[in-house]
Amino acid sequence: MALFKKSNKPKVEKQGAWKVLIVDDEPDVHTVTKITLSDFEFDGKSIDFVSAYSGEEAKKIMAEHGDIALVLLDVVMETDDAGLQVAEFIRKALNNHLTRIILRTGQPGQAPERTVIVNYDINDYKDKTHLSSDKLFTVVYTGLRGYRDIQDIETARKKLETHRQGLEQVIDSTTSLFRIRSLREFASGLLVQISTLLHANKPSAQSNNFAVRKSQGRFEYLAGNGEYGFNTSDYLDLPEHILALLEKACEQQKSLIEHDCFVGYFKTYNAEENLIYLQGITAIDELDTKLLELFSNNITVAFDNLELDKEIYDTQSEIIETLGEVVESRSKEAANHVKRVAHLSRALALWIGLPNAQAQELFMAAPMHDVGKVAIPDSVLLKPGKLDDEQWHIMKTHVSVGQEIFSRSKRPTLKAAAIVAGEHHEKFDGSGYPNGLSGEDIHIYGRIVALVDVFDALSHKRCYKDAWSMDEVLALLVKEKGRHFDPQLVDVFIEHIDDVQSIMDKYPD
Repeated sequence: MALFKKSNKPKVEKQGAWKVLIVDDEPDVHTVTKITLSDFEFDGKSIDFVSAYSGEEAKKIMAEHGDIALVLLDVVMETDDAGLQVAEFIRKALNNHLTRIILRTGQPGQAPERTVIVNYDINDYKDKTHLSSDKLFTVVYTGLRGYRDIQDIETARKKLETHRQGLEQVIDSTTSLFRIRSLREFASGLLVQISTLLHANKPSAQSNNFAVRKSQGRFEYLAGNGEYGFNTSDYLDLPEHILALLEKACEQQKSLIEHDCFVGYFKTYNAEENLIYLQGITAIDELDTKLLELFSNNITVAFDNLELDKEIYDTQSEIIETLGEVVESRSKEAANHVKRVAHLSRALALWIGLPNAQAQELFMAAPMHDVGKVAIPDSVLLKPGKLDDEQWHIMKTHVSVGQEIFSRSKRPTLKAAAIVAGEHHEKFDGSGYPNGLSGEDIHIYGRIVALVDVFDALSHKRCYKDAWSMDEVLALLVKEKGRHFDPQLVDVFIEHIDDVQSIMDKYPD
C-alpha cells in the first residue's frame, strides 16, 4: 500500500531540487527515508538525497557541499556522540548556520533531548520510534521551509549590503570626479568609474573603451584605453557598428546597453553631447541599472559644471591675454609674444615635472609678466636706443608696479601673476632686480618666465634690435646657465627644442 496517494494531475516541470543529507549507519534507514519522501515536493522543488553512513563521512560531505538544505542526523554511529560531533562541526568549524539539522535517534537516553537542545544548535529532535511517515513529512517540510525563509532573508541582506556598497561607490566615484577640472581628465576618470559600476573592470573588457564629444557631426576624442589609449588625433575614426550605436544614443538622447556594449549619453546645458563607450559588459541587474542611472544624473551635472568652469576660465584667460597684448602693443612689441611666453612657460613647467594644475596656473599668469609697463612713460618705453642710467632706473620700476597691481588679490591666478611680474627679472646668481634674489629663493614661476621671456625676446625683432638666430639664442642660454638662468631649466628647455620650435611656429609675429 502506498504511503501517499498519487495525484492524477499532470506533473509541473520542477525547478531544481532541495539537497537533503541522510546521516545514519543503518542502510535500511536510508532506504525507508527515500521511499517515504519519494514524492515529496516543496515550493515547486523535489528532494535530491545524499547519503553518509558515518559521522566522519558526513563531515566530509558537508565540507564539500555548501548547498545542503537539511540534515537528517543520527546520534549514535561509530561513537555514542558521532552525530553531535557532526552538528558541532557544521555550526562551528564550517560556520554554517543556514543548513537545518534534525536529530533522529533510536536511543533517546544516550542523548537527552533537553541537553541536546540547550548545548547544540539543532532545529529539531525526533525519536525514530515515534517518527511515522506523516511526522517525517512534516519535519522535512518544516525544515525546508525554515531553510528557504532564512535563505531569503540572507539574500535580502546581501542585496541591501550590495545596494549600500553600490551607493557608497556612486558617491565616492562622483565626489572624486567632481574634483577634476580638466574635461579630458574627467572623461578618463569617468571611463574607470563606469567600468567598475558595470563590472567591466577586467583588462580584456577595457581594450576598446573611449570617451568622445560630438562636435560638428564628428566625434572629438576625450579619453580612451587599450587601442584608443594611444590616439593622437583630435577625432576618432570608428567602425560602422560603433558609430551606429553612438548615433543611436544621440538620436534617442539616452544611454544604451546592447549586447555586451554600453553607450553612456550625457548632454550638457549648452547642448554639448558627451558619450562613453564600454565593451565587455556582464549581466546588468535592476540594482546595477538604478545605480548607473543615479551615477549618470550626477555626471550630467558634473559635465555642466565643467562647461561653466571652462566658460569662466576662457573668459579669464581672454581678459588676461588681452591686457597682456595691450601692454605689449604699447611697447611696440608683437602681441603674440605674450601667447608664446604663456605656452612656453606651461610646457617647460610640465617638462620639469610640475603638476598640471600649477602648469595651468602659470599659463594664466605668464601673460602678465610685463603689466607694470603701463606706468612707464613713452619716452622711456619707446626709446629705440640704449637707455641712460636714469631711464633704466625708471624702466626697472615696471617690475614693482606689476607686482603691486596683483599683490592684494586673493585669487590664485592673480597671486601667481604677482610672482611672475615681480620676479621675472631676478637672476639665478643674485645679480637681478628688484630684490637680488638667487637660486631657489626665486619662485619657480619667476625662473621659468625669466628664461622663456628672454628666449622669445631675442628670437624676435624689437624696436631696438633685430632677431637673433636660433643658434645664437641657444648659445646665450648655455652661456648664462647658473648666472642668469636656472641650469636645470636651460637643460630641459634645450632638450625639448623641437617642441619649443613648434610653439614658436604656431604663434608667429
